[in-house]
Amino acid sequence: MTARTWLAAAALFLVVALLTGALVGPVHIGLLDALESVVARLPFVHLRSPLPPTDESILWDIRLPRVVLGALVGAMLATAGASYQGVFRNALADPYLLGVAAGAGLGATLAVVYLPSGFGFANALPPAAFLGASVAVALAYAIGRSAGGGSGGATLVLAGVTVASFFTAIQTFIQQQHSETLEQVYSWILGRLPSSGWDDVEILLPYVVVSVAGILLHRRLLDVLSVGDEEAATLGVHVGRVRLAVVVCATVGTAAAVAVSGLIGFVGIIVPHAIRLVAGPSYRLLLPLTVLVGAGFLVLTDVIARTALSPAEVPIGVVTAFFGAPFFAVVLRTARRMAT
Repeated sequence: MTARTWLAAAALFLVVALLTGALVGPVHIGLLDALESVVARLPFVHLRSPLPPTDESILWDIRLPRVVLGALVGAMLATAGASYQGVFRNALADPYLLGVAAGAGLGATLAVVYLPSGFGFANALPPAAFLGASVAVALAYAIGRSAGGGSGGATLVLAGVTVASFFTAIQTFIQQQHSETLEQVYSWILGRLPSSGWDDVEILLPYVVVSVAGILLHRRLLDVLSVGDEEAATLGVHVGRVRLAVVVCATVGTAAAVAVSGLIGFVGIIVPHAIRLVAGPSYRLLLPLTVLVGAGFLVLTDVIARTALSPAEVPIGVVTAFFGAPFFAVVLRTARRMAT
């Protein structure tokens, strides 16, 4: 299949996922009625929505914001995972490799314990989680550079592990001192997509657009990095500069996504590996496909999360782990067969 065919198939998958997310729920909304409602809201279109006011509100104030938010988070996590796997040449790399998860978890814990009334946005969690994630990665990068290998992938990964362990220890200590906050903290850690309207979408959108665009601009250089740092340098690539640019883009976008959705695992591993299996390893095609498929994947996962045990809701991180763990086992088995 050609690159255009793969991109068309991925775009179709995303459209189907978006429609499924918008239409599936306790209240039935027909496809044609929903499409007419969308057309009626276009500028210079003088049509009246066929939906009753209640259904109109459910579609535009609850379902569509959540679907769009899920698409943004999924696209960002999948793209960040693929880019980390490229710059570090590590198939096990995910968006939380450099301590984003630990930093965000500590920031969220501090917000829940010490800032219950919130600040900035609607509550304390998003800005605190974003700040914690950013500090963790900045600290990991500083440690990597101080060790004399700031541009080396292995050094940065080890620095990220160190920072993650330290931040996790602090978070555990705080939780033990304030056990009454455990339920709220772990509810956030397991991941969720809020149904609070378009505010979270407006907050996240610019981060995702800038981060994904920055990563896509480096997709050809990621192909060059795959041959190794020394070989890439001989081809005229400034390895340290490229790695820093991609890490910054992936980290900022991931931190913003985590701030509004909590910690959703396996997206950054499942989607890139699945695409590699069917479309090949070239980042020139892999990254655009990852954006589209990652967005659709998380939207469909969220549909399962909110309908599987309706009216109760399963944490979306549990659903992604349910699919991710078996998929990861298959990937490992496949890689072993290819190695032998």
